[in-house]
Amino acid sequence: MSAARKPIMTARQWAVGIAGYFSFINLYSPQAILPLLASEFGTGAAGIATIMTVSTLAVALTAPLTGTVADVLGRKRVIVTAMFILFIPTLMCALATSLNVLIFWRFVQGLVLPPVFAVTLAYIGDEWEPHEVTGIAGIYMSGASLGGFSGRFFTGILSDFFGWRPAMMVIAVSTLAGALAVLILLPREKKFVRSEGLAASGRQMLQHLRNGQLLAIYAAGFGVLFCFILTFTYINFRLAAPPFNLSPTWLGAIFVVYLVGSGLAPTAGWAVGRFGRRNVMITVIGIWIGGILLTLAMPLWLVLLGLVICAACGLICQAIATGFVSITAKAGRSSAVGLYVSCFYAGGAFGAAVGGVAWTIGGWPACVATLVAMMVFIAMIVFFLWTPRIPPAPPLSTADPR
Repeated sequence: MSAARKPIMTARQWAVGIAGYFSFINLYSPQAILPLLASEFGTGAAGIATIMTVSTLAVALTAPLTGTVADVLGRKRVIVTAMFILFIPTLMCALATSLNVLIFWRFVQGLVLPPVFAVTLAYIGDEWEPHEVTGIAGIYMSGASLGGFSGRFFTGILSDFFGWRPAMMVIAVSTLAGALAVLILLPREKKFVRSEGLAASGRQMLQHLRNGQLLAIYAAGFGVLFCFILTFTYINFRLAAPPFNLSPTWLGAIFVVYLVGSGLAPTAGWAVGRFGRRNVMITVIGIWIGGILLTLAMPLWLVLLGLVICAACGLICQAIATGFVSITAKAGRSSAVGLYVSCFYAGGAFGAAVGGVAWTIGGWPACVATLVAMMVFIAMIVFFLWTPRIPPAPPLSTADPR
């Protein structure tokens, strides 16, 4: 009798993807309606982009502390608790009566997110074998990209039909459902080694900051989200203006490009195993530069093609970098990933802020020039500082239930 077929996805793999999904559906849900919010609150592109800046900045500020706490308390407990708490600031964003109030609750929302995605990435590094980590990180990134797409897409559609406040309320309620799903599906960690205390975990964090390889990965992560946030924040203002004049529904639909990234992110494990981390990263960054240059075109289909390339390349780079952190850090993975997340989202905050300056100075062409400069910087970091000291992971088996 033939052996039973393995499921395509195990329960814990589903849980990892769901955690990524509901983190990013919350973080990026306002992005497709930024022009609508700017009009309602009487501000410009740089002003309304503050709601993106403060949330990513909050993530950057709290991610390292999240890592040290999770090294003491354990992974699942922190992930599930944070997902339930996330409902509150998301609901309060929907009830905000002024831009300042909205900015405040977006900041609080950002404070709650690191216990979800930073600790999920640490969970991946602990619970899967090293050669599986990049592929599982790809599953997480697929969930994250689907969440990013869903937040923008459904918020855009619901805002057109019912208003942006009901749209945010739907996001809040769905987050509660996601928290319940992770509570049920995610097994308690088995390979987790509890830190001796916050002081010991803090010492591990200092050791990470002395690790040149980790610092190089953190620098690349900074640049990746810098480019992502700048691109998908300010492209909305270009597409909402003449000659495109896209409505919130169509601006949300534009983010279907994330689905391409969702499909390609899990292939990062195979590519790294075959060609090596540095080679894959540098190649993908080169393609990414070509994609962002396409967004300068006038036909909408070329702009969309450029955004597809940007989404796929950004998510692949993120999957490679996060997997590399988990493999490089031999101890205190939560704090190591927490530091990575901090640098990553600091890059996002800077991307939103610097993008506002670039947009004010020269519109979308100035934004593209800024993006190309940052992508060249990432490529140089990877080429010169990502050492081959840690061998690339071998290709995942075709029997792996990804």
